Amino acid sequence: MRLHLLKLFLVTLFIGGLSSISLAQNKAKEMKSAEDRVAKASTVITDIMGAGDKSIPRDLLEKANAIVVFPGSIKVGFIVGGQGGSGVVIRRLKTGWSAPAFLNMGGGSVGFQIGGQQTDYILVVMNEKGLKGLLEDKFELGGEGSVAAGPVGRTAAATTNATMDAEILTYSRSKGLFAGVSLKGVVISPDKDMNQAIYQKTAKELLIESPTIWSAAPKSLQKFSKTVATYAK
Repeated sequence: MRLHLLKLFLVTLFIGGLSSISLAQNKAKEMKSAEDRVAKASTVITDIMGAGDKSIPRDLLEKANAIVVFPGSIKVGFIVGGQGGSGVVIRRLKTGWSAPAFLNMGGGSVGFQIGGQQTDYILVVMNEKGLKGLLEDKFELGGEGSVAAGPVGRTAAATTNATMDAEILTYSRSKGLFAGVSLKGVVISPDKDMNQAIYQKTAKELLIESPTIWSAAPKSLQKFSKTVATYAK
């Protein structure tokens, strides 16, 4: 009986050890992927804000509730098209920008099209309602919220009320060209695996329910928040 219990204990210990190793490997994999996203998203913001009259108006960034970047999203098509990518989101807190949470995007379209390209997408979320919608399991841009192509330039003062009343302003950069763009039909959802592996939290917990300041994130993931803060404190 004692021998049987000892064997059972050793087997349980062995399985537990394998499980711990697997979790550690998964976290390391997700962390590496997250660091890559953060680095690329930071580069996108730096490049766009350095474009002068073609940049996102700073007065919009100063009012923004959250900033989302999907760097290098891929759009492909042959009659029926589709697009997908992975991104980073931070929100404004009273003490600065938050730690980054992670999102995925996807979508499709029908019509005559052929080819493929990589495009950076930037979403400037103007209020809490827009952010909460964005963090739902499957949020369709244009389907559940007020979305508009964002203005470019040094100031947004001359833009229309329709644009300024939008909850989410959207932009894209492809082949060096940057402009406001309509992203209606694109579906965004939290990257549950990555957020859980890194923070043991959901994106909603991280950004809404118990907001986490940027400095509480792993050091290698703080770059995006710091980069945005240089343009919008």
